[in-house]
Amino acid sequence: MDYLQSLPRRWVTVYIPLLLFVFVLLFPFYWMAITAFKPDAELLSQSGNPFWIVAPTLAHFKKLIFNTPYPEWMWNTVLVSTVATFTSLAASVFAAYAIERLRFQGAKQVGLGIFLAYLIPPSILFIPLAAIVFKLGLFDTRWALILTYPTFLIPFCTWLLMGYFRSIPYELEECALIDGATRWQILVKIILPLAVPGLISAGIFAFTLSWNEFIYALTFVSSSEIKTVPVGVVTELIEGDVYHWGALMAGALLGSLPVAVVYSFFVEYYVSGMTGAVKE
Repeated sequence: MDYLQSLPRRWVTVYIPLLLFVFVLLFPFYWMAITAFKPDAELLSQSGNPFWIVAPTLAHFKKLIFNTPYPEWMWNTVLVSTVATFTSLAASVFAAYAIERLRFQGAKQVGLGIFLAYLIPPSILFIPLAAIVFKLGLFDTRWALILTYPTFLIPFCTWLLMGYFRSIPYELEECALIDGATRWQILVKIILPLAVPGLISAGIFAFTLSWNEFIYALTFVSSSEIKTVPVGVVTELIEGDVYHWGALMAGALLGSLPVAVVYSFFVEYYVSGMTGAVKE
């Protein structure tokens, strides 16, 4: 690391690349924020500064909250994402523990198959899932999303937890078996407390993925009051070729805040969980 000792080299190799990275990363959020607070006159003006706001307004947020079903969309998104996340996480814990800790024949092949199932694009799965949803009478209900989201959440969460369970020493489990503990006691009292960072990482991933999901929510739900934020904002705030940019960006801004808060609150556990998941 001697090449970083001089200030010019640090600027070229560290500071400038970091500044460029931060700019590219944060500029879309900045553009979304200023668009949400710009009045329509500034949004449509060809002579104004597109990168700044002259007269900020809350009219777009007022329209979004009071003149559209956005609060219902937000509630639907929170409810579906939370229930689907906890359901998928519970199933993934049992699947990952069975594959990694019980050491049955063909466990590695089962784990690989679960991960390959995650790689199947939703654009292929939503057609057979739609047929199942219609036959079960769940179309246009929240249950249609709650029951279909685990189809793509469980495979990746299982794969992530498999990597984390693999990093826990087997000696702890063997000592507990010698002392007379059951498999359930080992899972609840030993494995899960040690795997809290991995559980949080898998939970954050599942929550984010279900929060941003679009194809299933667009296909299985048609009523405005049942829609989620990603679908409601796009389908209700675009009228033909008319884009209500202020309300659209206000909805996107408010919809991204819960995920940002979750990431900020659990960032330490998330990083440590991801690190543990890649250990061999």
